Amino acid sequence: MAMPKTAAVAVAALTFLAAWGGAGSAAAAASPATTRKAVEACAVLAPGASAAAEKAVAAACEQIGVWYTWGGGHGPQPGPTYGQVDPSDPDSAHDPERLGFDCSGLVRYAYARAVGGDPLSGNASHQFHSPQVNQRFTAAQGTGPLLPGDLLAWGSGGSIHHIAIYLGAGKMVEARESGTRIMVSDVRLGGDYAGAVRIAPATAPGTFSTWGTDVWTHEEPSTTSPRVHRFPGPTTVRVECQKHAEPVTAEGYTNDAWSYLPEYGAWITNIYLKGPAWLDGVRTCP
Repeated sequence: MAMPKTAAVAVAALTFLAAWGGAGSAAAAASPATTRKAVEACAVLAPGASAAAEKAVAAACEQIGVWYTWGGGHGPQPGPTYGQVDPSDPDSAHDPERLGFDCSGLVRYAYARAVGGDPLSGNASHQFHSPQVNQRFTAAQGTGPLLPGDLLAWGSGGSIHHIAIYLGAGKMVEARESGTRIMVSDVRLGGDYAGAVRIAPATAPGTFSTWGTDVWTHEEPSTTSPRVHRFPGPTTVRVECQKHAEPVTAEGYTNDAWSYLPEYGAWITNIYLKGPAWLDGVRTCP
C-alpha cells in the first residue's frame, strides 16, 4: 500500500533535516524506516472528533521531525519561525538557528490550518483559557472522555507551561523541549498534568481581539492594581462586561472604559481591544 501523502511529505522533510543536521544538531539522523514509522504513528487514532479537530491533528502530524525551538511559531502569521535562547535551558543555545515551533506555536499552527484565521494565538496558558474552548476535562478524568484534537495541558497554580494535541489511544503529538523534534508521545498523566480542553472555533458573542504587544491585564480596572496576565501579541478574548473606571492614556488614546475577561479573572483597558471605545453589544458591569 502506498504511504499517505502527508506521511510522504513529512518523511521527505525529515530526511532533508537529518541530512543537513541543523546548526548544533543534537539528534542523530534517522533511517528511512524509522522515520516512516514515526510519521505513520501520528494520526487520528480514535473516532468521534469533529472535522476541524481531525484537520488540526493532520496539520500537526505533517510537522513530525521539525525542530522544537523556544518561541518558535509565534510570528505575525501561524507557521514555523526561528526560536530564541531560553535563559533557563542550556539545550536552547541553538534554537535561534533552528526553524520550528514551541508547544503553543505548534497548536496555533495546527488549528489555523484546520479552520483558517488565527484562533489560538498566544502561549499555552492563553490557549488553555481561550474563549474558543467549549468543554473542559479535569486531570482526574484521565484520557477516557478525550477525543483527537483535544488539547492536553501541564502546569500548576493556574499557570500552564506546556500543551499538546491528543491523537487518541493514549497518544499525543507535541513540540516537547529544546534539542528534540516534534514527536508522538505517550500521554503523561502524572506530575503537574492539569487537564484538557476541547476547541470549537467560532466567533461567539462578546468575543474580541486584543492588539499591540506586551499588553497586561489587571486585578482591578486600574493600572495601579496588580498585573495578572500578559498578552505578547494579538489574542482572541471573551468580554463578559465593561465599566467606566480609571482613565488611561496609551497609544495616543484616552479612555476610561475597562472590560472584564472571565477566562483570566482580570480587567483590560478597552484601548487594547479592537472596536469602539465602548464595546458594542457588551453589558455594563454591576
